[in-house]
Amino acid sequence: MSHPVARNLLRDSVLLVLLILTGFVMSRLSPDFLTSANLLETTRHFVEVGLISLAMTFIILSAGIDLSVGSNVALCAVMLGQACAFWRWNVWGAAALALGIGTCAGAFNGVLIAKLRLPPLVVTFITWQTFRGIAEGVSKGNAVSSFPASFAVLGQHSVGGVPTQFLIFIVACVVSYIALSRTQWGRFVYAIGNNEAAARLSGVPVDRVKILLYALSGFMSACAAVILVSRVSTARSDMGDGYELDAITAVVLGGTNIAGGEGGIIGTILGLLIVSAVRNGLSLANTQTGNYPNELQAVIIGVLLIAAVWLGRRVQK
Repeated sequence: MSHPVARNLLRDSVLLVLLILTGFVMSRLSPDFLTSANLLETTRHFVEVGLISLAMTFIILSAGIDLSVGSNVALCAVMLGQACAFWRWNVWGAAALALGIGTCAGAFNGVLIAKLRLPPLVVTFITWQTFRGIAEGVSKGNAVSSFPASFAVLGQHSVGGVPTQFLIFIVACVVSYIALSRTQWGRFVYAIGNNEAAARLSGVPVDRVKILLYALSGFMSACAAVILVSRVSTARSDMGDGYELDAITAVVLGGTNIAGGEGGIIGTILGLLIVSAVRNGLSLANTQTGNYPNELQAVIIGVLLIAAVWLGRRVQK
């Protein structure tokens, strides 16, 4: 077994144990935590960040970063709302428009990064502000809530008791895992993250892969926006605020090396579940006792993240 594979297995095993321990601790803080109703409801709320986290895994593996995903969610949500409420588009046509806009916005990031050789941190920080500004300008700060009842199928309905969006997330996880671990494109991503110059010399189409990665990130952000609007039946320009930090937290907590080249989809899923379990459990406990405000939850998740980075270093050694 190669050393990277062995490290991934060890890290994923440790994360699985941590997830089980987290579930045990949260169940002690709140007896409602492990109920089927609560667990199913929790899946409704982490899918948007989960979809973004899958794409963020690919980007961080390539030694990149995308800070614009939250603002891209807002932009796509606003354009969906505008198309429905003011342009009188069919809601599914408006959703398709949102998917196209999100994908193009992500590809725009990729072109600036790949073709102009600009740092991903700088590019996506700028577009983080730009996309949010466009969303606020188009919406003029007004929310749109006039969506047909049929649109709620993505965010409010269930199939066999399982939320529809969670089923979509499972499909996305399977496709992402296969693409990263079983295809040439996935090997290209790892190669770029390990050594971009060597990857170029080896014939890897680095620029094309990078553009596709950021287009994928934009597409996943748009999917998150469509599901979010369906779930809350509202489109606003402040949607997606903080999603970029949540996604990066899930990916890094899941063991993906922030410098690129090492990590995987399974770790990201486990990291996402740990963060979601902590937030949900502490929120339930806070409702009952008032002892776990949002500020404390943020501190606890920050400590978990630091511990995960330290653990990743220890596993590498």
